[in-house]
Amino acid sequence: MDSLAAPQDRLVEQLLSPRTQAQRRLKDIDKQYVGFATLPNQVHRKSVKKGFDFTLMVAGESGLGKSTLVHSLFLTDLYKDRKLLSAEERINQTVEILKHTVDIEEKGVKLKLTIVDTPGFGDAVNNSECWKPITDYVDQQFEQYFRDESGLNRKNIQDNRVHCCLYFISPFGHGLRPVDVGFMKALHEKVNIVPLIAKADCLVPSEIRKLKDRIREEIDKFGIHVYQFPECDSDEDEDFKQQDRELKESAPFAVIGSNTVVEAKGQRVRGRLYPWGIVEVENQAHCDFVKLRNMLIRTHMHDLKDVTCDVHYENYRAHCIQQMTSKLTQDSRMESPIPILPLPTPDAETEKLIRMKDEELALLVLGLLHALLLVLLLGRLRRLRAHARDWAFHELSLTGPLVAEPDAY
Repeated sequence: MDSLAAPQDRLVEQLLSPRTQAQRRLKDIDKQYVGFATLPNQVHRKSVKKGFDFTLMVAGESGLGKSTLVHSLFLTDLYKDRKLLSAEERINQTVEILKHTVDIEEKGVKLKLTIVDTPGFGDAVNNSECWKPITDYVDQQFEQYFRDESGLNRKNIQDNRVHCCLYFISPFGHGLRPVDVGFMKALHEKVNIVPLIAKADCLVPSEIRKLKDRIREEIDKFGIHVYQFPECDSDEDEDFKQQDRELKESAPFAVIGSNTVVEAKGQRVRGRLYPWGIVEVENQAHCDFVKLRNMLIRTHMHDLKDVTCDVHYENYRAHCIQQMTSKLTQDSRMESPIPILPLPTPDAETEKLIRMKDEELALLVLGLLHALLLVLLLGRLRRLRAHARDWAFHELSLTGPLVAEPDAY
């Protein structure tokens, strides 16, 4: 019977439509499928729903095209209400910290972009310590995040830490100026610094190559740690590896920005029109703008945030904890400054819980005192009874027995 059933089953299988056969094969596969392979999709959906945030700082002297480059990078005008200062006002201007936040959405993905501008940097005659307000701002964002992270309500922590700093270097010098070296050395342990050669259309290609080599040499000479691109994984495709090699070879990026659209060869492009021709912002033969945009937004934005969190912030956090621990272990009689980061004050719910615990502790102590008093009273009572019994025996021995002993026979 079994030998006859087997050919019949094969015949039925052959008569079934290809669609039915495919459905049967899918059912067999489903029986062996657990489902944890969908975890990346779950993370993706949650991340897209939550949105992303990124804080970018731009620094450099005035007139190097910082605002224009930001507009070209994100196609968003963040400086609509900006007031241009006159020459006399710039003389007395000090370094300021200005924040511009905008919500950008592209193909359903939301990005909260914060641009931290530093107007007035490097514009004074004496620029010594002109980077101090900027380093203070970076430390304040670390401190605020540390306070929020150490608090009780950690659900909605706002991350205002600076994830990247684009530092604009003037193309008119012969390398780094003292203010450039001072700024980058003051911030290279706190922020991911990406140096840029501004207004690259002022130089010919040979001059750009020489300036890049000179800046790389001086960065190594002064021990400045700029942002290092991570190494590619072995399983990455060749196109990505080639793109990564080009990024590393192009740093520091020579960039051009433009807010205007011009017509070149029958096409409308973003660029600058000169009597001798047109400079296209997104033409890789003219500048490194496309490479900078790809690095900053398309390939390395998440790595910039990871390095900020895992390296720069962790160094700050470890330093603060070490300072707080050393201050707590000092002799209380010594005059010492208040710790930089005191523990956060408890909220109303915590204070209520502390009061309840204090009341429970007070009742427990009161009960222990009552029990101790009862033990003392019982011990005193036993001693009084023993003393009374001894006194009674003593009187009995003095007065003689109350009942006469029987006569002996």
